[in-house]
Order: sequence, then C-alpha cells, then structure tokens
Amino acid sequence: MKHLLFLLFISFSNVCAQQSLDSGRSKEIRSPEINADNSVTFRVKAPNALKVVLQGDGLGAKGNVEMMKGEDGVWSYKTETLTSDLYSYSFLVDGVKLNDPNNVHQVRDVATILNVFLIEGGKADLYKVNNVPHGTIAKRWYNSKILGKERRLTIYTPAGYEQTKNKYPVLYLMHGMGGDEEAWSALGRAAQILDNLIAQGKAKPMILVMPNGNISQQAAPGESTDGFYKPTMQLPNTMDGRMEESFPEVIKFVETNYRADATKAKRAIAGLSMGGFHSLHISRFYPNTFAYVGLFSPAIMPFGKTTSAVYENFDTSLQKQKDNGYNLYWIAIGKTDFLYKSVADYRKKLDALGMKYTYVESEGGHVWSNWRDYLAAYAPLLF
Repeated sequence: MKHLLFLLFISFSNVCAQQSLDSGRSKEIRSPEINADNSVTFRVKAPNALKVVLQGDGLGAKGNVEMMKGEDGVWSYKTETLTSDLYSYSFLVDGVKLNDPNNVHQVRDVATILNVFLIEGGKADLYKVNNVPHGTIAKRWYNSKILGKERRLTIYTPAGYEQTKNKYPVLYLMHGMGGDEEAWSALGRAAQILDNLIAQGKAKPMILVMPNGNISQQAAPGESTDGFYKPTMQLPNTMDGRMEESFPEVIKFVETNYRADATKAKRAIAGLSMGGFHSLHISRFYPNTFAYVGLFSPAIMPFGKTTSAVYENFDTSLQKQKDNGYNLYWIAIGKTDFLYKSVADYRKKLDALGMKYTYVESEGGHVWSNWRDYLAAYAPLLF
C-alpha cells in the first residue's frame, strides 16, 4: 500500500512539474514575419507597456506607426505589401527605443543599432548571399605618414583572386559622414552586390577598397586603440583637405600589397555624400589618376572654413581633369535629397565647362536604399 501511494505521489508531482514548465514556457514570437504577399508582421511582447511604436523603412512618410496590443501582451503590426529591398526598423516602447528581441540581424548606422530584414524577388536579390562564388573581405592596416598613424581599411577581393596571378582593376569606395571603413560592407552590402554582379557577368572581377574617410580615426569605433566609445556623426577634420592629401598612401598600399592594375584605365573611385565629396575632390586634385568617377548624393563644397590647397583653383583643376580624359563621370541623386540643389548647381558648372557626365535621378532622398542601387548601377559600367 505504501508503495502504491509513493508511485501515485511521484506521478502527481511529475504532472505538476510539467504543468509548471508549460505555463512558464513562453510562446515563440516570430518577428519580423514575411508573409506570402511580402507584407511583414512585426511583434514584440510588452504586457505592461501603454504604447508601442514601430519605426523604420517602408512605413510611409512619417516612418512610424502605432502597434496594437493583443490579449497575450504581444503588440503587433502588419504592413502593406513591401517592394524588394533591405529594410531597417526598431521599436519605441513607452518612448524607449528597443531592438527586436526576436531578430538577431542588426547593423550599426553611426551610433544607432537597427534590426534588418530583406524582401526578396527584386533588386534586393543582389544584396543577399546567393549560391555563387564568393569574394573575400579583409581588414587591413596601412601606415599613413601624412596623418601620422596606422589606419584600417576594408578590402574585397573577387572570387578566384587567390587562385590566379591576374592583375585586377580597383574601385575605391568612400563612405558618408558618420560612417567608417565598415559602412559599405555592412549597410551597403557591397560584397554581396559585387559577388552577384560578377557571377551574372554584369561586372568585371575587381578589387574593392573601402577606406576610412575620417582622418581623426585609426579605424571604426571599437576597432582601434581608442577603445570602445560612442560614435558621432561629424568628426574633426573630415572635410579639410587632409583626406584628399593623404589618399595616394591608400593607393600605394593597395598597389604594393595586391595584384592591382596600376594604370589610370583600371582605377575607379566613388562615394556617397561626404564620400562623394571626397571622390569629387580626390579625382580633381589628382586629375590624371582615375578613369571612372562616381558621385552618389555628393556633398560638393566643404562644410566650414578651410585653407587647404585641395579646394583652390576648382574650375582650373576640373578643366585639367577634363583635358586629361576619363571614361565615365557618373552622378546620381534622389529627387527629395537635401543635397539636390547643390548637385544641380554643380551640374551647371560642369555644363559650362563642357565636361561630359552621366546623370541619374532616382526617387527618394539621402538613404542607403538609393546608395545600394547606385553601386549596383555604377559597378557594371566600370573597366
């Protein structure tokens, strides 16, 4: 009898333990959930919150919407059908920014960490990792005597580089203000774009060099002897001419350490915003160095006063660049970009000089969605 009672007690205890385990086990939350029609459902559990806002891309002009609370304490929102792109988002829970705890995929944009997701079936297929040969991304350090420090850059070499003895053309790709040598590989998906374009036969295999355009930095935040510090948008000396003055050191490092074709015909430069500014002035200040120039939503003139010789004799150096010859001068900007007017004024200057260029005008503003498109359009035109 005692034995039977003991077995019943053990059985009852196991049932109670299982019920306790089941009640403590939270239901799996899927977020973001990409639906069959490419609408997206976001969810976040915040049972005690009074208000939850979803903010990010693809949410209309305001860029934010209020979410609805369910009986289970899970807030949700379903978008309309989204077009193919790479999207970023976050939550505001009672005014406090929160990343999606159910989405491990994140990127850093200056000092902001954002969740990301990708809608396939269109242009974003270039941004995803497909079943194609892949290039190699390396983080390299070079010594800048002009700037007096070791500096870090990101270099992509195309699939097959290690197995051949070929020389490759080089594209130098510059980031915008607040970015660094990681911006184009993380936010810009540059390696995936080139992998896919090269595999499709739409772009020549090339070396891609992504320098750090902030001369006050050795490297991206957390990757230098400065340690872990909070990134800021505008750093000292970003547009004072010293980046342009020191750029030949980047070229020399690449052409010394990689099988780079060291001829003008096989060199290209491009950049977004501040990087477009750097690309414009580097190519103009060294007017017989690059056969291809790409300006993506470019800033034109420096912000603030500068005494650098880089920005003197502007028209004269442009004329010299024109006279030396180039294969492509490519400008792209969105219709609602805050730099639109300054780019329009710069085009008038080029027109007055008789300097030929290709102009692309897109929808949208000063955003990564445009800059990824510009790289995807520019790279096939090179070499």
